[in-house]
Amino acid sequence: MYLINFLIYLGVTIPLMVFSVMLFTFTTPYKEFKILADGDDLDNPRKVSAAKAVAFDLGGKVLGTAILLASAIYHSIGIWDMIAWTLTGTISLIIVYWLFEVLTPMLKVRHEIPNGNIAVGFFSFCLSLATGILMASLISY
Repeated sequence: MYLINFLIYLGVTIPLMVFSVMLFTFTTPYKEFKILADGDDLDNPRKVSAAKAVAFDLGGKVLGTAILLASAIYHSIGIWDMIAWTLTGTISLIIVYWLFEVLTPMLKVRHEIPNGNIAVGFFSFCLSLATGILMASLISY
């Protein structure tokens, strides 16, 4: 029985992670995977920096979602509850990205990350990780 539950949750969790990443990439004006792929051009430091900034930004969202998802698995009363919490957390991470954009007009996050501002990408990483941790703790109540 435990193995069946494990396989069911695994079969739902992996697509939820993929779906969340796809939502993240659709809500930003830049193409994360293209920037990441172009980051291997070591003759172009701007492309390398852009890939690092995007890796931090998108990586933070993946980690934030994973933390949230782990808490949802642990605290949910079933698959549908876990799915609802994961989608809520994904939307929260998207909102935090856009709040970061709106509340820091001097940065223009949507321009700084694809232009290689690693500091902005790292700060976005921290915001996503913090949001995931906070959302995960909120599920337990």
